[in-house]
Amino acid sequence: MQPPLITQMARNITLYRWSRFLRNLIFWQAVWFLYFQNVLSAAEAILLYAVYDVAVTLLEVPSGYMSDRLGRRKTLILSAIAACAGAVCLSIGDTFAMFALGQILIGVGGAFASGTDEAMLFESLAATDRTDEIEAQEVTAWRYSFTALALSALTGGAMVLIDPRLPFIAGALAAAALLGVTWRMVEPPHTTALPEGGEMLRLRHIASHFRNPVLSWIFALWVLMYGFSHLPFVFGQPFILEALTEWGLAASAPLVSGGVSATMMIVSVAVSLVAVQARAALGLAPLLLGAFGVQLLIIATMAITDSALVLVILLLRMVPDALSRPFILGRIQPLLSDDSRATWLSLKSFVGRLGFAAALTLGAVSTSDVGAMPHADIAGILATATLFGLVALVTLAFAARKIDLDPQHPDKPVRR
Repeated sequence: MQPPLITQMARNITLYRWSRFLRNLIFWQAVWFLYFQNVLSAAEAILLYAVYDVAVTLLEVPSGYMSDRLGRRKTLILSAIAACAGAVCLSIGDTFAMFALGQILIGVGGAFASGTDEAMLFESLAATDRTDEIEAQEVTAWRYSFTALALSALTGGAMVLIDPRLPFIAGALAAAALLGVTWRMVEPPHTTALPEGGEMLRLRHIASHFRNPVLSWIFALWVLMYGFSHLPFVFGQPFILEALTEWGLAASAPLVSGGVSATMMIVSVAVSLVAVQARAALGLAPLLLGAFGVQLLIIATMAITDSALVLVILLLRMVPDALSRPFILGRIQPLLSDDSRATWLSLKSFVGRLGFAAALTLGAVSTSDVGAMPHADIAGILATATLFGLVALVTLAFAARKIDLDPQHPDKPVRR
């Protein structure tokens, strides 16, 4: 006998946290560039990340569309299977082709989860009349995610000292556990009817969301913040390697990189403890624009200097996400309908990943084809990105003055 709907949905909400924990046990996160660069070259390592982003990009919107049509649970199960297979390929690979296959499969896993897991949470809350909890639930899930990232970054860096392939083997085991958790989830009911009239009508319905100025503004910000969040992720590892090489500690780069990544996740979790209060005090737009500004500060500092003091600045890398992602999701989810929620969430990721993959490809072309990336190459790429980001930040700030981004702050009138 099946338990009642409210019990099933409550279980979904609890399992969602643990699925986010397991999905973020990315043991190779702090060492992948160093590992690929050691086997191949810096340019090929950058291209391998671009391969991952292209794979996710090509499947972002189709996977979201599939989720809206076939269901959240089935899509998340396929995501876990692909992630597990990709980690296995990386653990046994020794050529660009095998690494690329692993990156593609992990990209498939990321694309199938993108938007779908968030839709699963919101619709489970909606089925039990608890949508007012969405921001709090996303903040809690954030803590689970970044606790996992911190643990896996530190342990992954230590694993490399034993065997460079161990982080990928551990990642495969985590993805297998994720499959078990996802299997226990139950498909939430849809609270809005699917549009009739064929697929073109459905696509026009999705496109209609862009007539909402709140959704359009957040879409643009999300796309930008995706790219600027990942720039330190890609270029932080060669930066750490170069700094340690000057001190004669290059052999310790994987462990130090893991320690830096773990600490940045811990800092992010700590910030999330006061994120709700910050959102209430500042309002949504100032909080989001401030988070974007922190991202620009990080990459600008990396462009200006190659001092080891930049390692301290890198600890702030995930703080902007802690101050933005849960509240963005909480703001936009009620504005989306069940028949297009995952597709729209995937679409914003699609555009962000496409832009970032293109930027990485250009970066790889302008990088010297040597084993290690010099700071001069890093500085050139990040300086250009900083200038672009400053223009975008000013543009978004002016646009926010004319949009009712935060109905929770009626005392802050919209300027027309």
